[in-house]
Amino acid sequence: MTKIEKIVLSYSGGLDTSIILKWLQETYGCEVVTFTADLGQGEELEPARANAEMVGVKDIRIVDLREEFVSDFVFPMLRANALYEGQYLLGSSIARPLIAKHLVGIAREVGANAVAHGATGKGNDQIRFELAVNALDPSIKVIAPWRQWNIRSRMQLLEYAEKHHIPVPSDKRGEAPFSIDANLLHTSTEGKILENPAEVAPDHAYQRTVDPVDAPDTPEIVTIGFDWGDPISVNGKSMTPAALLTELNGLGGRHGIGRLDLVENRFIGMKSRGIYETPGGTILLTAHRGIESITLDRAAAHLKDEIMPRYAELIYNGFWFAPEREMLQALIDHSQAFVSGEVTLRLYKGSASVISRASPCSLYSADLVTFEESTIAFDHHDAEGFIRLNGLRLRSWVARNGR
Repeated sequence: MTKIEKIVLSYSGGLDTSIILKWLQETYGCEVVTFTADLGQGEELEPARANAEMVGVKDIRIVDLREEFVSDFVFPMLRANALYEGQYLLGSSIARPLIAKHLVGIAREVGANAVAHGATGKGNDQIRFELAVNALDPSIKVIAPWRQWNIRSRMQLLEYAEKHHIPVPSDKRGEAPFSIDANLLHTSTEGKILENPAEVAPDHAYQRTVDPVDAPDTPEIVTIGFDWGDPISVNGKSMTPAALLTELNGLGGRHGIGRLDLVENRFIGMKSRGIYETPGGTILLTAHRGIESITLDRAAAHLKDEIMPRYAELIYNGFWFAPEREMLQALIDHSQAFVSGEVTLRLYKGSASVISRASPCSLYSADLVTFEESTIAFDHHDAEGFIRLNGLRLRSWVARNGR
């Protein structure tokens, strides 16, 4: 086996990855570089630096990836209107390839021949991290401590921390807390009472949105501008991708928009239940479909809807860097050339509803659809031949089978 010379660890600074950091140092006896990605999770990240310094890490990387995350990963996914199993906006799934990309980049920069992550052997994230690394640099070894060490319980984890003088926050000593993943696109909450899908999720399981029942009694109107399929402005104000999503998260969270209680099918083969909150993403998905409704040709729109489940599944299963995802992305991006204009939505009690849409590239023709006299020549008799031709196979089928 190749000797591990240096490791780059995807490091949150929390208890689990702090224990993993110490375990890597002990097990492999080599330098460990920590990489903490700022994806807009809303946490103070400097404690991660302090925790890494405490166990002797010399090379500590904390990188602000918010703009890259939204512009290069979230927005391309939203162009596809991607939903896994028809509901999930893929908030965790889309973050993993970006983290893996920077893990590999740092490994190359510092001469490390291994990267490590803190994902467990039951989840999807281990697959996403490792498939991404395989696609970007197959020469780099991936270390997954949860699949290698002998720690099998939470009690053993805490014992290991105390043995190696790793501080255990008071809220980690009692009952296991919810497992929470957050970034600028979403918050996911799993574990504890949520492991029983028959139990109603408690109010404190929600991190980012108010209960729609408690949302304002007055609707709020918001207008989103699009260019080439990407959102560029809110209420006429141009914004960077990360700033725009942050703004919509605030609006959506205030109105209880983007809550999802989902039992999903993990790639590894089991079902799991999670609470997802994607306020800004839900608004953007609704708005994007609104602008596409007047700018996309019918067949192009229907083709996009046909490939969307496959595209979403590829992201969920960790194939962001796979050739088939890139092929689908090229098709999707080509479809967005005329998806520009403005969409106005009403935000109210958990819902985001399109109330108007306008585009200089619109295919909608009021002259064609009007019941009044039209300036565009349209012969109603043409419909008779159109219907007869489309009914030909049905008449043939009936003639053979009878009714």
